[in-house]
Amino acid sequence: MGQKEFITSEGLRRDGRRAKELRRINCQVGVLQDADGSAMFEMGNTQVLASVFGPREVESRADIKQDRAIVKCEYAMANFSTGERRRRGKADRRSTELSKVIRNTLEQTICVELLPRSQIDACVQVLQADGGTRCACINAAALALADAGIPMKDMVSGCAAGHLQSTPLLDLNYTEDSG
Repeated sequence: MGQKEFITSEGLRRDGRRAKELRRINCQVGVLQDADGSAMFEMGNTQVLASVFGPREVESRADIKQDRAIVKCEYAMANFSTGERRRRGKADRRSTELSKVIRNTLEQTICVELLPRSQIDACVQVLQADGGTRCACINAAALALADAGIPMKDMVSGCAAGHLQSTPLLDLNYTEDSG
C-alpha cells in the first residue's frame, strides 16, 4: 500500500476496518460526581468527556424564557488532545462554531417546553482527537443529558461519512479525513 493509499486491494482501510465499519465505541455514564449528568464517549482513539448541569435557575435575568428552557453549550479541546502542541484560545472560531452546532442539536432533542424559566448547561471536552470529534461530542452530550434525567424527545447520535479515493467511508479517522 503506497503512502497516499487508504484502501487496500482487499477493501480494508489502514486500521483494518472495511469502508462501512465503525471504530470501536465505548460509553460510560455517571463519570463525574459533581455534575447532574456526565458521560465519557470513545470512538476509536477519539475520547470526549461531557457534563450536564441543570435544569437550574437562569444565570442572567435577561436570558429567561417564560415558555421554555435555554440551553447553553461549551466546547473545548484539551491542549494535549492532538499531536499539535499549539494553544487554542477559549474563543477560537472553531470552538465557537462547534459549541453552536452541539447546542442546536441538543435544543432540538430536549423537551425545552417542559422546563420553562430554566437553564441547562452542557460542557464537552475533547481529551483525545483522532477524527469524528463533532459526532463524538454530540454522542457524549446526549448520553450526559440522559444521565441527568433531562426529558428528551428522542436520543440523538452522530456519525460522520466521507468520500476518499472514490470510496464512500463511514466514521473517518483523522488520517482519512485529512487525506
